[in-house]
Amino acid sequence: MRLIGFAGWSGAGKTTLLAQLIPALVARGLRVSTIKHAHHNFDIDVPGKDSHTHRVAGATEVLVSSGNRWALMHELRGAAEPELPELVAHLAAVDIVLVEGFKRDHHPKIEIHRAEVGKPLLHPDDPYIVAIASDAPLEGVTLPVIDLDDIEAIAAAVERHAAPVESILWRASAPQLA
Repeated sequence: MRLIGFAGWSGAGKTTLLAQLIPALVARGLRVSTIKHAHHNFDIDVPGKDSHTHRVAGATEVLVSSGNRWALMHELRGAAEPELPELVAHLAAVDIVLVEGFKRDHHPKIEIHRAEVGKPLLHPDDPYIVAIASDAPLEGVTLPVIDLDDIEAIAAAVERHAAPVESILWRASAPQLA
């Protein structure tokens, strides 16, 4: 399994890009999984459903299964948020894991930059950024800059820069960037 992240400010279009990138990678014959970091209290369960009732009643894990899919929800119940390596370990083996968020972790990342967001580039402070996908030309940038609308070029960058999971898992526990 290989892994690459997508980092950028809120509103830069990370989720929109991944929704276009995943089918492009699948069309190349790759099996793709994603991990998305949420910064707030989120819920994927629906009140009134049995799984929600089980979770609210105090279950630490609730696994829902059908003929089409299965999902596992794990309540932390006050425990620390798991680090990226632990989350990756829960995934079935695939070719590429795309990580949205976890921008402070130490794994290869493509920065998503949208000029209208008005935020500075992340790459000067993050040596793990390997390329930038942007909607505008970027002056003075030494990293490869890919047009944000060129999904095939971004897919090629993913294949080129994604690192084997075994080679990057130790980085998550290394000292964080200042």
